[in-house]
Amino acid sequence: MPHVVALYRHPVKGFTPEKLPVLTVQADGRIAGDRVLAFRFGDAATPEERDGLDHWPKSKGLALETFPGLAALRLEYDEAAQRMRIDHAGTTLVEAGLDQDGRTALVEAVTAFVLDSPDGKRLQRAGRLPLALVGDGESSRFQDRGRGYVSVHSEASVSALGTALAQDVDDRRFRSNVVIGGVDAWDELDWQGEVTIGDVRLATAGPIVRCLATHANPDTGERDASVLKTLTGSLGQDEPTLGRLLILPGVSGAVGDDAGIGGTIRVGDEVVAG
Repeated sequence: MPHVVALYRHPVKGFTPEKLPVLTVQADGRIAGDRVLAFRFGDAATPEERDGLDHWPKSKGLALETFPGLAALRLEYDEAAQRMRIDHAGTTLVEAGLDQDGRTALVEAVTAFVLDSPDGKRLQRAGRLPLALVGDGESSRFQDRGRGYVSVHSEASVSALGTALAQDVDDRRFRSNVVIGGVDAWDELDWQGEVTIGDVRLATAGPIVRCLATHANPDTGERDASVLKTLTGSLGQDEPTLGRLLILPGVSGAVGDDAGIGGTIRVGDEVVAG
């Protein structure tokens, strides 16, 4: 039986995912607490408005696609206390809140880490420094797309990719919110129409075309798997695709404008797809 085997959210864009037993799909179609903060480049504007919704292109700040070494950081975010801790190799680099002094300390620690890493030269490019920690720590704003969505992939698809790569592949590389078991590899790409996860009614949107972020080992930050080339080469895809997007059927514009119902998704929930 198709079912949920793992749930993730990413409080800070480009950083460590939280593995949780329960996720809340908001009425705007986004996961509560997902991508509520981001480290913005010095010359980047605040989130843009597209179709009435905030979105955040990867080019505006730190992201795994360009800075794979971020995956080696372990980040914990206490949503209630609005406090963040960042560790590396068992050592705490910084722990601070989201007041101005805390944001300054967090930015300084992350800046120092990246500059001292193999990705350092990329951060020194014109317009990228100084970084700023943006977001209120509550609103899910820093998505790649304007419309709210839930990202899903199956563990069987990841296993098939691992077989083609001749190495183990971790689900965290793909930064999906929901991982599905009990289906065959690539089945999720064939879903059409309504998808129900537990009590949450969703609808299929497009497949997820992957980027270089998937090459980063989620523990070390090293680019150690040629995911894109394998998907389009050995696995014969036209574009490097793994997983798909789901939306709330009622969400058609700005947050609050004909917004959907949303609800709660839990590990173990049954998945029914057309």
